[in-house]
Amino acid sequence: MLAMTEETFGPIIPVMKVKDDGEAIQRMNDSHFGLTASIWTKDTEKGHELANDVEAGTVFVNRADFPAADLAWVGWKDSGKGQTLSIFGFEQFSRLKSYHIKNYPKA
Repeated sequence: MLAMTEETFGPIIPVMKVKDDGEAIQRMNDSHFGLTASIWTKDTEKGHELANDVEAGTVFVNRADFPAADLAWVGWKDSGKGQTLSIFGFEQFSRLKSYHIKNYPKA
């Protein structure tokens, strides 16, 4: 399904049956994109462990709706160039400039 490998940015929830966690991670990573992923489990420790293997810049465990302002929201692969939110995002939206001015007395 294209919905499993493309960035849809829509209110859809594609579901696919897999035989085990390994196949689930393999299928999650089988995409050119890697903006956000979500793992749902009753074992949050296992969810955190699986999140380490997911090729995405933002990985949620047991949620998919909470971009925290203190964490960068960043994509991997062909997703989400740059970072938003957090100090990393603010730095990308600003350009520093220094002014060094010396006044000379008027004659």
